Amino acid sequence: MPTILIANRGEIAVRIIRACAQLGHTSVAVYADQDFEAMHTQLADEAQALPGSTAADTYLNIDAVIAAARASGADAVHPGYGFLSENATFAAAVEDAGLIWIGPTADTITALGDKVTARQIAQKVGAPLAPGIDRPLRDAAEVEEFAAEHGLPIIIKAAHGGGGRGMKIVRDLAEVTDAYQSATREAVEAFGRPECFVEKFLEKPRHVEVQILGDGHGRAVAVGDRDCSAQRRNQKLVEEAPAPNLSDDQRRLLHRAAEDICAEVGYRGAGTVEFLLAADGTMTFLEVNTRLQVEHPVTEAVSGVDLVTEQFRIAFDGELSLDSTPTPRGHAIELRINAEDPGRGFLPTPGRIETLDVPGGPGVRWDAGVRAGDTVQPAFDSLFAKLIVHGPDRATTINRTVAAAKELTVTGPATVLPCTLEILADPAFTSADLGIHTQWIETELMPRFAAQSRPAPAEEVGMQRFPIELDGRRSTLGLPTELIAHLGAGASAGGAAARGAGGEDTAADATAVSAPVPGNLVDYLVSDGAEVSEGEDIAVLSAMKMETKVTAHRSGTLTHVATVGAMVSVGETVARIG
Repeated sequence: MPTILIANRGEIAVRIIRACAQLGHTSVAVYADQDFEAMHTQLADEAQALPGSTAADTYLNIDAVIAAARASGADAVHPGYGFLSENATFAAAVEDAGLIWIGPTADTITALGDKVTARQIAQKVGAPLAPGIDRPLRDAAEVEEFAAEHGLPIIIKAAHGGGGRGMKIVRDLAEVTDAYQSATREAVEAFGRPECFVEKFLEKPRHVEVQILGDGHGRAVAVGDRDCSAQRRNQKLVEEAPAPNLSDDQRRLLHRAAEDICAEVGYRGAGTVEFLLAADGTMTFLEVNTRLQVEHPVTEAVSGVDLVTEQFRIAFDGELSLDSTPTPRGHAIELRINAEDPGRGFLPTPGRIETLDVPGGPGVRWDAGVRAGDTVQPAFDSLFAKLIVHGPDRATTINRTVAAAKELTVTGPATVLPCTLEILADPAFTSADLGIHTQWIETELMPRFAAQSRPAPAEEVGMQRFPIELDGRRSTLGLPTELIAHLGAGASAGGAAARGAGGEDTAADATAVSAPVPGNLVDYLVSDGAEVSEGEDIAVLSAMKMETKVTAHRSGTLTHVATVGAMVSVGETVARIG
């Protein structure tokens, strides 16, 4: 049986490890320093270190992941979602190393991962499309010209993006330059590429998507559809399958367009074709995600298809088990459990999970990458678990989901659970005609949320590595800095290295501007020594893969304190206003 390296972490790594165990495959986990004792490393048959504590040094480091695959004797690589899952260079590197890539070809990823090229393919096969510029933008002036011709609102998108990152909606021409610069910054930060494009934005649309499996030889089958309209920051919180309140004609059009787009490029493996559906019935192709989606379990629940084992089947045997779209069985809802505080604008709240009581009952599934006592790490995504509930119909499934969500207890980090419970109880969501849209949470629900208690700042866990000799061969020994500190050896060096210089107490300093989240200081928006007004945006942090603005708490003269590019802790002083 094959050995499969999972180039990922968290709940998706655990999901793939369990699929390997079910089929008798050997699983190999990889881990950054702070994931040394993470759940996925403990469940896998083997774990390989990716030395470092940032995504760039570890899960995004192609050379390091390929080296780990070779060291483990892996036959194949499964990328999960996020990180390198839609990176054509990585897919090619895996195959160049003589390994099986569990996903679409590098050429397919390149064609569909570039949203401009993907739009061109969609246009070729006759998929519905909104007006847009089908090439990378040169500058902000070009966006202004497009807006003048087609009207507002418009949306600027990272050409190589996904997951809601690098997307900025513009409703005022005066905001174009800032939105364009922010989108390109976020695109570079998240995807390493600055190219963006623009298209007409559909006001208050639903987000509907089609799950696809392709055999790599021109045959693609729609497994089912989902509604993912409950979003914040253009990222999904609640997903359900099948998509409610679609006519038979709309569903057929979505499925056919998705199949045609994927067949056109000889799609191989699992993928998702996403669309927007406006209230007036206008439909437009959005993008193709050339990977497994976070929300794949709801499609599994209603279709009876195990999408991960299908990925294995296609990669190893080149075959699909499906001839046509399965008839949906009942209804399923997924809640993403993110360490974010809705009452603070969904600010990330990484920290130690003190208690975790998981719900049960008929139709309840829990997919997680953590257990009680684990830490939601500030360097990575805020998603740490998913609650999936299946029932015979939508109304029953909503009731089961509410019961399961109330049974779920998480203490430590703030979570989005108060928001999801509001969603599940709101008539706009529960009604048969599904009256929500992709901006509904931010425009309708956010005022209802109170801020939650903040967890203690997550302690950064590091590793110290020492050269040693074993049986006459030079090797390396890695020890957690916390262990070294407890042993009394290297406590000052290890502890200081792990904690950094952040976390100073700014409560008594009236001039201090403190970081609202832990993250990377991307840039200052106001020059050192300039005058600022209370409420003005003065800096940008990249926290858990999303940009967060730092605002002035008072008017006065700004003095920069933190260094651009530095990691700062929550509460750390990034600037002062005198």
